[in-house]
Amino acid sequence: MGSADGPTAEEPDGGSRKTRDTAVSERRFRFLVAGYAVSSYGTFLNMVALNLFVYETTGRALAMGLFMAVRLASGFVAGLVVGGLLARFSAKSIMLWANVGQGAVMLVLILAPDSLVTGALMAVSVVIGACGTLFMVALRSSIPEMVGEDRRAWANSLSITGRSMAMVAGFASAGVVVSLVGYTAAFLLDMATFVICAVTVALLPIAGGKGAGSEAGASGAGKGEKAEKSGPRWRPVAFLALAAAPGLGLMVALRGVDAFGSSSHNAALPIYSTSLDASNPAVFVSAFWCVWALGNIGAQQVIQRYTQRTGKTVGALGFGYGTVVMSAAFIAAFAGFPLAVTAVIALIAGAADGLTEVAYTSHLQTLPATLRGHAFGLSATFENLGFGVGMILVAAALDRFSPLAVVGWSHGAAIVVAAVFLLRVAALRRAEPAGPMGRAGGAGRAGLRKEEAVEGRPDRGDRDGAEVSRG
Repeated sequence: MGSADGPTAEEPDGGSRKTRDTAVSERRFRFLVAGYAVSSYGTFLNMVALNLFVYETTGRALAMGLFMAVRLASGFVAGLVVGGLLARFSAKSIMLWANVGQGAVMLVLILAPDSLVTGALMAVSVVIGACGTLFMVALRSSIPEMVGEDRRAWANSLSITGRSMAMVAGFASAGVVVSLVGYTAAFLLDMATFVICAVTVALLPIAGGKGAGSEAGASGAGKGEKAEKSGPRWRPVAFLALAAAPGLGLMVALRGVDAFGSSSHNAALPIYSTSLDASNPAVFVSAFWCVWALGNIGAQQVIQRYTQRTGKTVGALGFGYGTVVMSAAFIAAFAGFPLAVTAVIALIAGAADGLTEVAYTSHLQTLPATLRGHAFGLSATFENLGFGVGMILVAAALDRFSPLAVVGWSHGAAIVVAAVFLLRVAALRRAEPAGPMGRAGGAGRAGLRKEEAVEGRPDRGDRDGAEVSRG
């Protein structure tokens, strides 16, 4: 007897309906990524335009550093609270209002009188930093619900490709836009990109968020009571989950150290480029990031085809090895090789960066929905902390040491932590119980709930939870 929910597994059109649903969800996600790419273009455009505007307005390089510090601090705080927000509100509403907030604050800056420009700039740094983190965490944590567990690697790769292309376009066009049409027009263009993304989000049905943490409320409590208590209670639970799963905790820590390393090459590139061509230092920086982006985009295409053909994702090992290759490539980029060799190194760095991004995001998405938002929020907090602390230490170090030395010890730290992470993953795999029960048996003895066993064991470093119990 057929059910009201649709055709059963024995009905001939059951498979075709699933195929149609998958095609629809993927088409919607492509539209969402298009809107995200447009807003990312605005983000990278305003990184350049706002920093130039801050310097021109204040006449002090210290003001640019303060602007960036406030932006990173806002992202840090947003990472701590976004898990609770996703437990109360839908991912769609968070992504929508994150774009509305960014567009509105850019309008405030445009309309602000000269006497209030400094205050408006601080408001921009706070809102842009916080809303950027909120949007990113809401998007990444909701991808499994939007496209399905088996398509999350494809979706991650597609979104990263869109962002990489937007980064190249934003950085490449920022100077031209500012010089040709001025700051006001650049800020209007920036505001328009956030409006376009907000409209895209508003028009699409987006799953995820909205009370995911309420499932863990105390038994016997009323629904209203659970909704009130779920937010405050789940933040420490997310920390405890990372502590109880050494592989996952170390993975997030490695992400923070990687962000610390990233601050070094971002700060050192202009200095190194000036030493190569003092008359036109922007050429090397622009060329380096363009080649890096080509490597990143190329890696996404390979990953998409690999996952589509094999049904597998690159997993935690891909993240660890990719971090090692990426960090080593960035160190080599400052070693003074000929430009052709440096271009190849930048290409490798971009490809490895793309690999680590997909592997890391896909792996965190194997967490239960009740913890996923918190984990991505904590990850964003670690990344902002690592990058912010790195910018301070690297700026001081570059006054005394060469770019190669500074990038070497910064990315060298990431390589060391990545090696520890890979050893930990190998140890966890060797410790897996053998026999008929296999990995599912190990999960049961570890006291996993049923839904956790089905969604995978991110702490173990396996194929992103692809291997599950069938019996």
